[in-house]
Amino acid sequence: MSPGPGADSAPAPKPHDDDHTSGTAPGDGPAGRGTFSSLGIRNYRLFFTGAIVSNTGTWMARITQDWLVLTLTGSAAAVGITTALQFLPMLLFGLYGGVIADRCPKRLLLLFSQGALGLCGLTLAVLTLSGEVRVWHVYLVAFLLGMVTVVDNPTRQSFVSEMVGPEQLRNAVSLNSANFQSARLVGPAVAGVLITAVGSGWAFLLNGLSFLAPIIGLLLMRPAELHRTEPVPRGKGQLREGLKYVAGRPELIWPIVLVGFVGTFAFNFPIWLTAFADKVFHAGAGTYGLLNTLIAAGSLAGALLAARRGSSRLRMLLGAAALLGVLEIAAALAPSFWLFAALLVAIGMVGLTVNVTANSSVQMATDPAMRGRVMSLYMMVFVGGTPLGAPVVGWLTDHYGVRVGMATGGAVAVIAAVVIGLILLRAGGMRLKLDLRRGHRHVRMVPRERLTAVV
Repeated sequence: MSPGPGADSAPAPKPHDDDHTSGTAPGDGPAGRGTFSSLGIRNYRLFFTGAIVSNTGTWMARITQDWLVLTLTGSAAAVGITTALQFLPMLLFGLYGGVIADRCPKRLLLLFSQGALGLCGLTLAVLTLSGEVRVWHVYLVAFLLGMVTVVDNPTRQSFVSEMVGPEQLRNAVSLNSANFQSARLVGPAVAGVLITAVGSGWAFLLNGLSFLAPIIGLLLMRPAELHRTEPVPRGKGQLREGLKYVAGRPELIWPIVLVGFVGTFAFNFPIWLTAFADKVFHAGAGTYGLLNTLIAAGSLAGALLAARRGSSRLRMLLGAAALLGVLEIAAALAPSFWLFAALLVAIGMVGLTVNVTANSSVQMATDPAMRGRVMSLYMMVFVGGTPLGAPVVGWLTDHYGVRVGMATGGAVAVIAAVVIGLILLRAGGMRLKLDLRRGHRHVRMVPRERLTAVV
């Protein structure tokens, strides 16, 4: 167990650490190189197993929710409003969720939050099975889910380090993403079958019951084996302290800024895929589920590749974000279903690379005592930007077509990656070096002076 803040952790990097010039973050040692190495830890194995079940239920509910709203309203903008309401609480209160995560024992907090998420799912199931569901009911439940997520998300993100310790942190973050995307492969397919065969209510019911799995996993954990961080005592200015901590560290602020743009404009797949399935390909819920499954297949492959990588580099994040935007523009212009489908696999792989690279690099560069607040800021800009981006993208999709809406989201990702890359080149004193030695023919960026950010 950790005897206090800072122990058994990935401390905040210092300006003259060699890690910054090499691009390798703490915790990237050989111990974390095996694809499934963190599953050797019992507590994490229990967490991972419970998450498979609840994530599958969550994906079933997401697909069912989007299709239910489209069925009730016939509007892509309404789907965007539902998505926005689910993530609006993260935008409004996300930082306070991080303060709560730092103050409270994370395992206990997760028991309450997972139970509350299950109750939200069961409520929507009862409304739908009774035939009384209205679109405002879906809006309300989506907002309540968002309120619970404000606390659940930073707590769950920061609890990973307590289960596995610093050496396995990057591997565990990647496997969490693989877990989520594996569920994304199964969930949409099952949802499509259930919607067609017995109706949406049964998908919502199974989602609500699925949260029993992570609750049981948390109860079976061995507290003595956790790398626990002492809860931060209640005090004034803790929210401001977290913002100041991030603002003074380029290795934290730039990944967070970039994922803010990507999450707000380039990750609006519920809007785009419902519109492509319904208005472009003139298909039903089964095709919508298939499109989500294709993205999940690419994301799963990207997560497993990320689990094998031993470092988190900002240049990889910038390149992946730019490539994601290019692929989305190409998919928006795809003339056929099968070309669009193939591009979705690539989009899933690259999008997952953006997510894992940013998430793991931010976690490993943060002191444990600040991790809840830092991760709440990260999640606030990543998913909390959706209430701003989703209605805009939904409006563009309704008025100018889904191809324009998706291409716009991709263009924003490309522009953000390029602009932030140029800012880093200027701020870090970087220059391009052409190496023409035999066996070393490539162009790379090297620092004129030692950098303070992981590039």
